Amino acid sequence: MATMTPETWDFINRYSREVFGSQDEHLAGLMEDAVTAGLPAIAVGPDVGRLLMILTSMTEGRLAVEVGTLAGYSGIWLTRGLRPDGRLITIEYEPLHARFAAQQFVDAGIADRVDLRIGAGLEVLAQLAGELETGDIDVLFLDAIKSEYIGYFELVRSLIPVGGLVIADNVYGTGEGWIDQGHGTDEFNRHVAADTDFEAAAFPFREGVMVALRVS
Repeated sequence: MATMTPETWDFINRYSREVFGSQDEHLAGLMEDAVTAGLPAIAVGPDVGRLLMILTSMTEGRLAVEVGTLAGYSGIWLTRGLRPDGRLITIEYEPLHARFAAQQFVDAGIADRVDLRIGAGLEVLAQLAGELETGDIDVLFLDAIKSEYIGYFELVRSLIPVGGLVIADNVYGTGEGWIDQGHGTDEFNRHVAADTDFEAAAFPFREGVMVALRVS
């Protein structure tokens, strides 16, 4: 049986981006511009972005909620997966990141469909829980503070309908290390996997992407 090595893993990730990572000119240059503007280079790759778009398009596509806007890269992919009248609510804690992302949404032609809210994820989600109704959130995408993932999930869990999705990045690790080194989201993974209202699995894209489908 072939052994997975760091070199093979790096090759597979490069291969995935090459084969499944085509993107338009705006998206291709977005993160380079973001780094120049002082943002960290920690966005999902184009292969994961395409996965977000495809998964979103398989739901009702009315509303997606993203925790962790960063430069707006993943938000653009999510919005492209929504139906034409669908909208994205995206949450960002850092004002610099939010200002940069807001311009990217304008440049991508989706600004009228995006509600960008500045604040801590837990606080803004608590507000949303009071604004929205049960079943409103077709897609919840988590890519912010890993130790708060369970909190994010529980705040809006009841707002996700049967057929809705929870998608989470970095479920196997972060830039600081992998899940066996204590840098992943093991507690969150097990929490969602044990929730009988969801069926969950994780893809070994980048640093791990969980997808959980609400089934009851």
